[in-house]
Amino acid sequence: MSNETLHNFLLSHSRKNTVSFHMPGHKGEAFYRDLGYDDFLDYIMNLDITEIKGADNLFQAEGILKEIAEGYSNLYDAKKSYLLINGSSGGIIAAILSSVAPSKKLILARNSHKSIFNSLTLGNIRPVYAYPEILSPYGISGSITKVEISKLLIENPDADAVILPSPNYYGICSDIKGISEVVHKHNKILIVDQAHGAHLKMFSKFGIEGFPEAAEDSGADMVINSTHKTLGSFTQSAILNVMSDRVDLSTLEDKLQMIESTSPSYLLLASLDINRKILAEHGKALMTSWASDLDYFYREAVSIEGLGFIDRFPLMDSTKLDLFMTKPYLTGSHFENLLIDRNIYPELNTGDFIVLMSGVGNKRKDYGLLLDAIYDISKDRNIKEDIKVKADNISFASSERKPIYDIPLEKVKLPVMDAEGFVCAQSIIPYPPGIPLVCPGEKYDKNTLLHIKELRAKGEKVIGVNEKGEILCGRSEA
Repeated sequence: MSNETLHNFLLSHSRKNTVSFHMPGHKGEAFYRDLGYDDFLDYIMNLDITEIKGADNLFQAEGILKEIAEGYSNLYDAKKSYLLINGSSGGIIAAILSSVAPSKKLILARNSHKSIFNSLTLGNIRPVYAYPEILSPYGISGSITKVEISKLLIENPDADAVILPSPNYYGICSDIKGISEVVHKHNKILIVDQAHGAHLKMFSKFGIEGFPEAAEDSGADMVINSTHKTLGSFTQSAILNVMSDRVDLSTLEDKLQMIESTSPSYLLLASLDINRKILAEHGKALMTSWASDLDYFYREAVSIEGLGFIDRFPLMDSTKLDLFMTKPYLTGSHFENLLIDRNIYPELNTGDFIVLMSGVGNKRKDYGLLLDAIYDISKDRNIKEDIKVKADNISFASSERKPIYDIPLEKVKLPVMDAEGFVCAQSIIPYPPGIPLVCPGEKYDKNTLLHIKELRAKGEKVIGVNEKGEILCGRSEA
């Protein structure tokens, strides 16, 4: 067992002078200190309090916490905003539980975040899966179309709500405006998991063009934003924006207090307050600089031999840098490790890709160092190319529409090859390509289980299969 403590690891990492292209969006203390919040960082331990007199109460905000929430309502032009200290996950679950009655259906993107699947179990909700397009030629999840949502709403009139991620992890957005028109035509509620796009509204708010329209401006009823991912608040802080009168606020507030901690962190809440003030006072300058730095990166990146990236297009949030190397050919894992060797830390690797998450705290020099590192990698003749292995699970995962069964209430862990005929209770997600292979409510068949077994035999990462080679499932009552 290692003698290294988490405390020592964090200190050691902070001293490396790394370049962060991963969440959180503030990218370190310089962001707060440069904007005049030294005192918050200097006295942070003494600011860790509970609901003392004058500190307000998150679940009955009437004072300073109410003012923070109202500040976000002004920034996002929301009917009402809620501060979240359990991340976007808590807001997503509360939004679903307040919108979908037990035993009713939720139409959700098949590439949804795990918190959405958790809500199915908590609310005894039946899933109906909307399949994303596959973005060719990259083989990754793309948009959910309004045609897909319309079809599912017609087929499932007992669905209470629709939820989808926009942008997804790769930065690809869906046509929320078109989808919202379809959803509201059927008198349903549209929830948008905008965890990866809290910044989109800020770009449009301050007149910065070239980015997808925020869900708040596109007709969504509820929008959940991880302000910590790309903006300036601390990890695990987020906001939920209510945009329409279709949402029952009293029910939503009841679900929020059920899901969130009864001991909310005032450090997280204070970071939400600081983030709000920074955006209100410096938002235009920060967003302008961020957009300019991205233009610089993409302009320079095209000249690096062997570097590929997803081109910027109207539904692409280009703050996500989706990169791959073709000369030399590198897997995403290899590419990531070569950058880490140069003190540059991406958000994740998946298949041939790495995803670098830029944020409001990145500076021009970060993009310059990234470009220099990629250029060095492209010219390093000592780097051995990876053996090209075709990711054969993309079409298998994305194209086959399977019957959906009730998610089993009684669950068991079974070895992979013993699960034939059982119903999935926890998503099975191979990396690559990061698209769910089996989702809750889908029944395991022999071919699928053999595919999972083969992936693990190759050493692929398969989320949902534990270290003993077991998966969580149950018997269908249908």
